[in-house]
Amino acid sequence: MILQRNNVPNINQISDEMSRILGDYDTTDLRRFFVYYQQCQAGAKEFGAKLENLDSEFEILTNHNPIHHMETRMKAPQSLMRKLRKKGYDFSFDAIKNNIFDIAGIRVITNYIEDINTVEEALTKQTDVTLLKRKDYISHPKPSGYRSLHLVVSVPVFRRSGPVSTPVEIQLRTVGMDMWASLEHKLRYKTNVDQQKVEKYGDQLKGYSAELNQIETNMQAIFNDLQKDQS
Repeated sequence: MILQRNNVPNINQISDEMSRILGDYDTTDLRRFFVYYQQCQAGAKEFGAKLENLDSEFEILTNHNPIHHMETRMKAPQSLMRKLRKKGYDFSFDAIKNNIFDIAGIRVITNYIEDINTVEEALTKQTDVTLLKRKDYISHPKPSGYRSLHLVVSVPVFRRSGPVSTPVEIQLRTVGMDMWASLEHKLRYKTNVDQQKVEKYGDQLKGYSAELNQIETNMQAIFNDLQKDQS
């Protein structure tokens, strides 16, 4: 089941926030951004429907549903501006369209590690889905210990003028990886704690990431053995 986050802004909210951030700006370029933002939102709905259908199929036709739950989100304007600056770009429609591919995102939380590959394969082999980027932070974790599989995939979004290929970021991770990532994100981005405490807990979390991965690997082995009995 897709869980819609409450922070999905509408166009009026985006316009107000962007106006506060940018002040006077080329309204034509800003309007192009609004149209594209809505297009990305439509892209997320397309992928949401695909994932909902897969979730139902797994639930009804198999003895194991790899999907625990799913969440969808739209990147807030302030977050978008921070990412642009981090990449070295000023605000412009072309800079956003050509360099920011996670305006719309869906996070798929799985039960076990191997479920991630199951969902990825089922999604990306659909004929109207194009894989644009793939970053495997499970086999190759970030220095912080962060683990997840990031896909940038595109799907046609049908507009009045015809179909338009639209990118959406899909993040796939286990329940354990999601719990870890949520705490690490809170530590580094959502609190104003002393830097020494950030470093202290950051080091601990990095160690816990490796421990958690080993635990999930062991649990996967137990699950696979139990599945043999059922089949």
